[in-house]
Amino acid sequence: MKTVLVVDDDTAIREMAALALEKSGYTVIRAASAAEARQALSRGRPDLVLCDIYMPGEDGLAVLAETRRLPEPVPVILMTARGSVETAAEAARVGAFDYLAKPFDVARLVERVRAAVAAAPSPEEPEDVGPASLIVGSHPAIVEVYKAVARVAPLRVPVLVLGETGTGKELVARALHRFSGRTGELVPVHCGAIPDTLLESELFGHRRGAFTDASRDRRGALSLADGGTAFLDETGEVSAAFQVKLLRFLEDGLVTPVGAERGEPADVRVVGATHRDLPRMVEEGRFRQDLYFRLAGYEIRIPPLRERLSDLPRLVEHFRSRLAPELGLTRSAPASEEFLARLARHPWPGNVRELGHVVRRVLIDAGSLSDPAAAGALLGSPGTDAPPATGPAAPLFPAFRPSSPLTLEEAERVYVLSVLDFTGGNKSEAARLLGIERKTLARKLREPAAGPFSDGGDAE
Repeated sequence: MKTVLVVDDDTAIREMAALALEKSGYTVIRAASAAEARQALSRGRPDLVLCDIYMPGEDGLAVLAETRRLPEPVPVILMTARGSVETAAEAARVGAFDYLAKPFDVARLVERVRAAVAAAPSPEEPEDVGPASLIVGSHPAIVEVYKAVARVAPLRVPVLVLGETGTGKELVARALHRFSGRTGELVPVHCGAIPDTLLESELFGHRRGAFTDASRDRRGALSLADGGTAFLDETGEVSAAFQVKLLRFLEDGLVTPVGAERGEPADVRVVGATHRDLPRMVEEGRFRQDLYFRLAGYEIRIPPLRERLSDLPRLVEHFRSRLAPELGLTRSAPASEEFLARLARHPWPGNVRELGHVVRRVLIDAGSLSDPAAAGALLGSPGTDAPPATGPAAPLFPAFRPSSPLTLEEAERVYVLSVLDFTGGNKSEAARLLGIERKTLARKLREPAAGPFSDGGDAE
């Protein structure tokens, strides 16, 4: 039987993870601090360490460093309540097998533990990929995007970013470039906004006299991106004729300007993006299969906002803190719980871009994000909102037997977290199922003070 050391100063999180792993057949050792984890490691080598990053005193990185002093390396999965590309990159840099965002999905937790236990740990440290990007969120689906960016950014392969309009495909492209280590520029080209007759000149450039308006030589985006990254947005919109030209460049790396006799090499990392279903377009003969395979050296799919509504408060605060100073609202307060609850009932067909537009309009019209009616005026009738989740919130652990007695407050917190897990992190829905106000739920999640949702201690 495999042994997992679970390290977290929050009793509820520690018990929730431990009980899920015990139900899956693992022996679990519990530790409430880095000091207790060090004592456990001195008594014997576990098969895996599952550890919180931010704890009072020594943090999870100290625990990871301790595991690396063992005669045989131990895989480590880090946990955090604040996800970012920087966190993913740092976790990879220091040698962690993986990292999970809190509140985590227990099925995902068990899956990653199994993968880590089965995999041979690598003692090598991946390259440090730099500071955090502007991507915002800690939902497990967006955390997978962070990890994908950190994983593929340094590699010399084309990347295809897939997602609905407004999900933030260009932000992912910018993160890929920022963490790639490439010294050239990121040059974006919106392929869907440029007529096909001009797109070749836009990408490849042209020689003087190549056509009527070509009064001088002009470098194209691919030449400008030499040593850097070319971001080709809406690649699914290019014509069949242009697909051939793009495929040729991806195969030989030569930029041939319009009117030139020969091409010149360019070291360009291509990141494509589209909201189209390219595999279906390939099946229908509207997109070349060989070009698709060339572009999709690695695929990153961005989830729509409606699938990660638990990120709404963080996204709203991101937009508020950025837009309020621009609008001269230096004393703008964070969004109210009622305002956020109104946003959570909207299906967000325009995704994060639509959310940014709504926040800007409400700040302009009302001066603050306190009145839900201000958002309702822009979002329309609540009847168009996404339907609430259905079904009862069954207890996550019907046979609840923690390793040691819990206080009533701790047991309540475990159950609250299990309901939050049941709703996929949707706090409004969790409050409804628990029969309490969202404000009450927010307060319970802040207790105890060192909990993963508080403003201090473990609040990452």
